[in-house]
Amino acid sequence: MPEKRRKKNLKVSKHLKTRKTKKPVVSKRTKVKKAGSAKAAAKHAAQKVEGSVSITDLKGKSISTLALDPLLHETPVNSGVIYQTILQYQAGEREGTASTKDRGHVRGGGKKPWKQKGTGQARHGSRRSPIWRGGGVTFGPMFRDYSYSIPSKIRRNAVVQALKNRLREGKFYVVNSLELSSGKTSQMVEVLEALKLRKPLLVVDRRNQNLTLASRNLRGIAVKTADEMNALDVASHAECVMTQSAYLGLVKRLKS
Repeated sequence: MPEKRRKKNLKVSKHLKTRKTKKPVVSKRTKVKKAGSAKAAAKHAAQKVEGSVSITDLKGKSISTLALDPLLHETPVNSGVIYQTILQYQAGEREGTASTKDRGHVRGGGKKPWKQKGTGQARHGSRRSPIWRGGGVTFGPMFRDYSYSIPSKIRRNAVVQALKNRLREGKFYVVNSLELSSGKTSQMVEVLEALKLRKPLLVVDRRNQNLTLASRNLRGIAVKTADEMNALDVASHAECVMTQSAYLGLVKRLKS
């Protein structure tokens, strides 16, 4: 019989007893917490927006200032509300017209192909079964309605949050009026160049025919009234340009 191997005495337990464990320093932890809170405070301070916006004319010249409603600049942006509302609007825009035919909609297949037993073939009851060529489709898409509804308070709040986000980005503009003398596209191009706009949403109090005619040939521009604009309109455009009367009407609508 071979001799049993003797365990080497490494004196591990003795080594662990003699070794001193370092205690965590409390001051470092407090410093980390203070640094994190300082970063959060700096981030929150960066998100703050001044309580006023300058009112300009169509040539980009500042005329006066407009005091913003506390609804639009006091609290931070809630991006989750914007996300929920945009999903709802996009779901309502889906057509849902993808369609296939199952075995009940395909023509033919009334007669049993062959008798149940005695032929050596597998048993079949219809030539329009999904496993046959020319048969129906199993679990294929059908006509459906993707739209659903969310509470109106959430939809109104989403408009507030989307405008608040544009304010923090510096892409919210207020003009005295958006009335054009003619419906020519070139006149609208001059306005965009003067205000340095790329893909704006133009919000007015009432529909203006000249404004609609001048902007409909330009890509990425939309004209909406204060009563019909929503969060998807604000989020899908780079800038939001609003007349002073439209702003007052929108604030009244959002507070109701």
